[in-house]
Amino acid sequence: MNKSKKDVSFREAVTILVIMLIVLGFGVIKFGLSPQTPVLVVIGLLILWAKVRGSSWDEIFDGINDGVKNGIIPIFIFILIGALIGTWIAAGIIPSMMVAGFHMISAQWFVPSVFLVCALIGTSIGSAFTIVSTIGIALFGMGQTLGMNPALVAGAIISGAIFGDKTSPLSDSTNLAAAIAEDDLFDHIKNLMWTTIPAFLISLVLYAILGNAGSGASLSKIDTTLNVLNTHFVITWWSILPIALLFACSIMKVPAIATLILNITVTVGMIFIEKPNTPVKDIAGFIENGFVSKTGNANVDALLTRGGITSMMGTVSLIFLTLSLGGLLMKFDVIQTAMTPLAKKLKTPGSVVTATILSGIGVNIFVGEQYLSVILPGKAFKETFNERGLDNLALSRVLEDGGTVINYLIPWGVAGAFAANTLGVPTLTFLPFCFFSLLSPVLSIISGFTGIGLKRQTKNEKVATA
Repeated sequence: MNKSKKDVSFREAVTILVIMLIVLGFGVIKFGLSPQTPVLVVIGLLILWAKVRGSSWDEIFDGINDGVKNGIIPIFIFILIGALIGTWIAAGIIPSMMVAGFHMISAQWFVPSVFLVCALIGTSIGSAFTIVSTIGIALFGMGQTLGMNPALVAGAIISGAIFGDKTSPLSDSTNLAAAIAEDDLFDHIKNLMWTTIPAFLISLVLYAILGNAGSGASLSKIDTTLNVLNTHFVITWWSILPIALLFACSIMKVPAIATLILNITVTVGMIFIEKPNTPVKDIAGFIENGFVSKTGNANVDALLTRGGITSMMGTVSLIFLTLSLGGLLMKFDVIQTAMTPLAKKLKTPGSVVTATILSGIGVNIFVGEQYLSVILPGKAFKETFNERGLDNLALSRVLEDGGTVINYLIPWGVAGAFAANTLGVPTLTFLPFCFFSLLSPVLSIISGFTGIGLKRQTKNEKVATA
């Protein structure tokens, strides 16, 4: 047995985690670095610590392999998602969804309409950052013209974008949560609905109550965008077919990789039908490098110039490094040792869920990085969830409810700082109106204590984990 693993003390484990949080926090928050470099530094320090304590290179490599192997399939899925987005835009699928979403805008019910549109388009795109920085800016400007509370409008935009990001099979964070808990992606999304749908409906009601009717001001920004989309893209009813195919595959439990490959194939066929003379080289370009919009409208071009395999490489590298870090921490019992006193006290499903939620929030506060808020609690509490008879789907849902959605509420968090700078509203100002993010962890904790929607292991699963 690995002697270095047995000898890790509680104090030593906590010290390692504190140093890790300091390095990551200073790197990401203080110096404004992308997470990859600080994570790589932490991995280097962890390897140095392991070598000083006498661990072999084989043990270190085993830790990295153990961490990364569960992410191989999600990483491949990320690559396919990049290709899918590029082809979806080229085929007019995402533009058609945008047109449908913009037709939902109502001056009388502006704020709830903003929430609905961002949620709808966010689900089709799978990127909250993209929604906030493109459609969100246009909607925020409209809200100011209509005399709406800027913080309220910002909260509706961000809440809708987070809902879309959380429920989309194209979202990297959703794929990550499923991967960490070792779930099927579409089963994970289905199970999210137990807390996501109530949070969505309550948020919608609150936005309808707090939002005031518009003053009849011009909606020229929406009209301009609609004209650009209709002029430069093929907007047709049959653009819904790939989306319907995506959900049909989900219902039939087709694996994500097969679903995405099939969807890309169908989408490429649509491009050839719509534009028979499209060169094969252009199709390859959409798949590899994404779609480049050249409408002349800056907002539309910023939104629709995206996708491609290369666009996913930053996410892939971050996931690879963070999974490696998690594997090393688990290999040398750092996380297990630090969490043991807490885990022993978690006797009920409600306490396990609550501790995991608070851990995700804590990682967001101390590190400010949403991926780590999923990875670290996921690695720490997975065994405890199994011991308490809870299914992996329960864990993945809790990781999203207490992890990714919270990062937008942290002023120094990557997502929170991004949203504040983009919309020009301080994080603490829009925080009270970001209802979806505030409700998700609360509803998850309620689910833990009441058992409503809390997925438990079957008898066969209990035997397998015993």
